[in-house]
Amino acid sequence: MRVVKNDTVKILSGKYKGKEAKVLKTFPKEEKVIIEGVNIIKRHTRPSQQNQQGGIIEKEGPVHVSKVMVVCDKCNRPTRVGHKYLEDGSKVRVCKHSDCGEILTVKA
Repeated sequence: MRVVKNDTVKILSGKYKGKEAKVLKTFPKEEKVIIEGVNIIKRHTRPSQQNQQGGIIEKEGPVHVSKVMVVCDKCNRPTRVGHKYLEDGSKVRVCKHSDCGEILTVKA
């Protein structure tokens, strides 16, 4: 999966098409991500120690990773993500636009 936590992504389809937001959490096995302020769902919860009141709680639901695209910080456009190795042997994610090539994040 080419999307990681804290990436800024653009929604490609659905109700929130065109919106840009930050990734809060990723689920690589299910190929889903949770995005800030997108796909709000309602959960009915009973009272507990953490939530004394109970009731209806709104929170973000997962979105399939194929519906989002990473936004490059430098060129500020949605882009495909490529990988390349630096001289020191570290693997990095790069912007695939021909005029940009910006390093997105360093992988360990």
